[in-house]
Amino acid sequence: MKFMDVHHGMTGITAEQLRAAQAADAEIESEEGVHFEQAWADPDSGTVYCLSEAPSREAVQRVHSRTGHPADEIHSVPLSV
Repeated sequence: MKFMDVHHGMTGITAEQLRAAQAADAEIESEEGVHFEQAWADPDSGTVYCLSEAPSREAVQRVHSRTGHPADEIHSVPLSV
């Protein structure tokens, strides 16, 4: 199932920091059966979005928590066009 997670409070995040966070997740994602597909960030608002394929919200959160940036929201995305 697809999930979109949201992180708040990351004001000023740079492209390098976003890549580093995504790389940290990628290193351990397979341990939870998660695959992070893409990440987006708005440095001005401090909001980061991550799209993943995962067995559950909990699996997504475990990866993010283990890498030091737990998600504030995780939404299932069962439909896309």
